[in-house]
Amino acid sequence: MRIIAALGGNALLSRGQPLSAENQVENIKQAAKALAPIALQHDLVITHGNGPQVGLLALQGQAYKQIATFPLDVLDAETQGMIGYQIEQALANVLSTDKRFATLLTQIEVDGTDTAFRNPSKPIGPAYTRKEAERLADGCGWILKPDGDLFRRVVPSPLPKRILEIDIIRLLVDQEVIVICAGGGGIPVIRRQDGSFHGVEAVIDKDHASALLARELEADALLMLTDVDAVYTNWNTPDAKAIGRTNPGALAGFEFAEGSMGPKVDAGRNFVEQTGGIAGIGRLQDAVAILNGEAGTMITNKAGKIHYRL
Repeated sequence: MRIIAALGGNALLSRGQPLSAENQVENIKQAAKALAPIALQHDLVITHGNGPQVGLLALQGQAYKQIATFPLDVLDAETQGMIGYQIEQALANVLSTDKRFATLLTQIEVDGTDTAFRNPSKPIGPAYTRKEAERLADGCGWILKPDGDLFRRVVPSPLPKRILEIDIIRLLVDQEVIVICAGGGGIPVIRRQDGSFHGVEAVIDKDHASALLARELEADALLMLTDVDAVYTNWNTPDAKAIGRTNPGALAGFEFAEGSMGPKVDAGRNFVEQTGGIAGIGRLQDAVAILNGEAGTMITNKAGKIHYRL
C-alpha cells in the first residue's frame, strides 16, 4: 500500500507542553517508533503540521525590534527543514535498515482571492490567557481566537490548489524513498500574472494539503495523526461519542471544530470520495491500529453508516 501519514503539530508538541527543542525531539522519537512498522511494510510519505513551531518562531522574531519579523511563508520553510530533519533522523535511527529518506521543501499554490485571507482561522503558536491575548492583539496587531479555555493566534489558511514539486515527490516515492514533504501544509505561494510565484502570509492546513498530496500520488490510505483518539460527535459535551467507522456521506450532517478536527474530517471525506481509498484519524501512537481499523476513526466507502466505539 501507499500511505500518506500526516503528523499533527500538536502530536509533535503536546498541548500545554513547553515548546522546547528537547521536547520536540523526544516526541518525534515516539512518532518514529509509531511509524516504523508502516515504513517497513508499505510505501510511506510523511507530512506534518507546524502550528506550534511557526507561531513560536514568529513570537521569537517579535523580540528583535531592529527589523520586521520574517513573513509566514519564510517561517513555513524554516519549520519544514527543522521538523523534516528531525523526523528523518529519528526514523533512520529506529529502522536501522537500507531505507532511504529525503526531506523536500515543498511550495503549494493557493488562490490570492481565497476568502481565508479575510477570515483567519488557523491557530499557531502557544496558548495564552485572555489578558495575554489582549496585550498581543494590541501590541503586535495579531488576531487571537478562543482555543478551549485559552486563546491562540490565528492566521489565514487558504485551500491548497497545486503542489509545485509533485513530480519530484512522485519520482522519489517510485524509487521507494521515504519522503517527508508538504510540511506545515507547504509553503504558500500565489502565481503572478507573468507566471512567477511569490510567498504569502498564511499557513495552509496540513490535512487539506496532505489529502491533495494523497490524491496526486494515488495513495491507498491517508492517516491524519494527532493527540485525540478519534473523531467525536457532540465533542466536549456529556453526549460525546467516538466514531469508529463511517462513510463520507454520513459525516455531512455534523459540525466539527474549525481549525482542528473540522479540516481533518473534510480532508478525509474528500479523499475517500474522490479516490475510493481509506482515511484514518486518531492518535499518533495508534497509527498501525488505525490503519487496521482497530482504533481511531476510519472513513471508507465500505461503511454503511456511523459505527461508534464503545
